[in-house]
Amino acid sequence: MDAVDQRLITILRHDGRSSLSNLATELGLTRATVRARLERLKNSGEIIGFTVILRSDAIDLPVRGIMMIEIGGRSADAVIKALNGYSEVSAIHTTNGKWDLVVELGTSDLIEFDQVLRRIRLIPGITNSETSLLLATPRSVKARL
Repeated sequence: MDAVDQRLITILRHDGRSSLSNLATELGLTRATVRARLERLKNSGEIIGFTVILRSDAIDLPVRGIMMIEIGGRSADAVIKALNGYSEVSAIHTTNGKWDLVVELGTSDLIEFDQVLRRIRLIPGITNSETSLLLATPRSVKARL
């Protein structure tokens, strides 16, 4: 992948529906060249798909955070299953090191965020946690608003 491919992907991350004409203009290439590059990126597996990001996904949960969770014993599957039941949980990642899970959370306000943290900490098998609020997002692969 060269610098032009990287610029193409950056543009598509911000507007996955950008037309070939717009992409070509922004990149200073012909439509045929952009189409060929897109096909090559899809065929090679670099681009595996396009998606829609809803406005509600981007702004209805203004209080966001990352919760690192330590799990005792062999209860990881049960903890993950319990976390899957929380609508405030947008992603669960397994990891290595001190923390067993990294959980992305979002709520409408700090009071609700605190309540969710308290409920999560009561899940059997969770032995320790640390949470950081996300203050700003200078870079994201999600939509720009």
